[in-house]
Amino acid sequence: MDYTGGELESVHISVTSPAGAFTVGNASFFRYIVKLTGSGVRLQLHEREALEMLAAIPHAFYDEEDDAQSGLGWRVVPPASLDDWPVLESTPQRFRAALQTARRLLWEQAEPVGVSASEIVAIEDELDELFSVLRGAEEAGFPVNVSYVT
Repeated sequence: MDYTGGELESVHISVTSPAGAFTVGNASFFRYIVKLTGSGVRLQLHEREALEMLAAIPHAFYDEEDDAQSGLGWRVVPPASLDDWPVLESTPQRFRAALQTARRLLWEQAEPVGVSASEIVAIEDELDELFSVLRGAEEAGFPVNVSYVT
């Protein structure tokens, strides 16, 4: 599913751990942070690796078992049963680093990407909440699970 070009009516990105959870309900966050790789921004290798992790966040109802993805500090975990959904499992540190890379690139490339000032403010608010959840997970020694639904 490629949502980088069209308008999204509703998207919810859930970041959970036993230490806490937060759901991002902002389509701009999804478009300009999670799916930034599809924006045509020029990337260095380490930036591409960070954004590939974000792009690998699975749709909650996506059920493709042979599409296992993984990278340094993260992996996509397929659903364990029909009552489950796939999640990206990551260390809080690795997920934070990916979000920080996307944030930096967004600020550097705001004009070519086409993000507005009000969208950046909303994205920053969501990032602050997510960083709080990641801090709690890191302090407790838990990984985080991430998925989205539209």
